[in-house]
Amino acid sequence: MYELAILARGGVLLTVWAVAAGWAPGRLAGRLRRDGWQRICRGAWAAPGREVDWRLRATALQFLRPELVCSHGTAARLHRIERLGAADADSRLDFTAPAPTRSALGLHLRIHGTTFLTSRDWSNRRGLRTTTPARTVGDLIRTSATREEAVVVADSALARRAVGGVRREAVVRYEELVAELAAPRPGGPRARTWLRLTEPASGSPAETVARLRMGDTGLVPECQPTLLTANGRPLRPDFLFRAAGLAVEIEGYAFHGTRRAHERDVARFNALQSCPEVRRVLRFTAREIFHHPDRMTGTILAALSL
Repeated sequence: MYELAILARGGVLLTVWAVAAGWAPGRLAGRLRRDGWQRICRGAWAAPGREVDWRLRATALQFLRPELVCSHGTAARLHRIERLGAADADSRLDFTAPAPTRSALGLHLRIHGTTFLTSRDWSNRRGLRTTTPARTVGDLIRTSATREEAVVVADSALARRAVGGVRREAVVRYEELVAELAAPRPGGPRARTWLRLTEPASGSPAETVARLRMGDTGLVPECQPTLLTANGRPLRPDFLFRAAGLAVEIEGYAFHGTRRAHERDVARFNALQSCPEVRRVLRFTAREIFHHPDRMTGTILAALSL
């Protein structure tokens, strides 16, 4: 018999591998528990000391079910595409597989059955079989419950921005999304309408929602224009109403959680007011944008009427 640790792959051991190597099924579970292995799901164990996070769970499921491809929210995490409400859904794993599919093996997951999945629709990403960026964004837009959810996903994928502290290039081109959404699929017509609302210059989900809400009231500012401060340093406000000299900044709490970050924020605010194009700056928190957007648009409209 082989040692159990030798049989593991990527920190995962399947029961069928151990049995094939000569371990008796009746003795295996007890031995694994005594040695500190952790049960991931029926038929799969995590090596001692390994954190059973979403990636390890996804790895185990793909070992057990080779037809499963990470998709939707799980693929978005792998491609570092931001979503609204992601924190609430991140414990769930999303997979796409040819329909019909078998049971979920007792894990918190969703399997999307489809007849529209070819080898061109997925590749390997961070060790997992994952839908391509274009397919991922297309799936999420087609199944989004709201316009805001859909456009946040598309903006994030199209933008060159830092996600999770990592600066990255755009993960997909607009033309690729147009081609992906051209297919006759459920949700396609609505998704194509929402795709036309994207703005690659958007710097965060809160900025995307703010832009959409402003557009609902007829406000069409410049997004992330490049200005020069008094000392010649380039600076990009989130939004600019150039004729009125009004800049609008959306403050995401995630970026201001330390004293140094707060100091950078204050310095940026002061520098922005030194730009010749800016006569006034309005600042709104991400919480205000998500929960009270009417307050934001009302304040902006009042400022523009002065």
